[in-house]
Amino acid sequence: MALTRSELREKIMIILYQIDIYKEQKVPYEVENVIKDNLEIANEFVKDIVFGVITYQDKIDSIANKYMVDWTIDRIDKSGAAILRMAIYELKYMDTPEVVVINEAIELAKKYSDEAVKNIINAVLDRIIKE
Repeated sequence: MALTRSELREKIMIILYQIDIYKEQKVPYEVENVIKDNLEIANEFVKDIVFGVITYQDKIDSIANKYMVDWTIDRIDKSGAAILRMAIYELKYMDTPEVVVINEAIELAKKYSDEAVKNIINAVLDRIIKE
């Protein structure tokens, strides 16, 4: 059964979260294998965003940090960071409508992060689209 875009974004967040943990713990990994471990069928949308976030992570993080007040992306929880990176990537490098990106990010943040991180994500994305 095909997953909805919302379900795919949740998978992407989990994949990015896992990769972040692997990097931190210095566990060797292959991005393709992490994707396969989380998805039953290959999906280009997932691959595009996962590889895009990995490729542009420094640029994405600097965009996030530019719009955070008294915080940096490496200080928020890993799930929140994964959600924010994915959303910034979609805003900057894909044609997804801004309102969809923000709504999806907020819904994931409600499920996986605390209120403070959800508010940070919302504020950062709001500032990015207003620029």
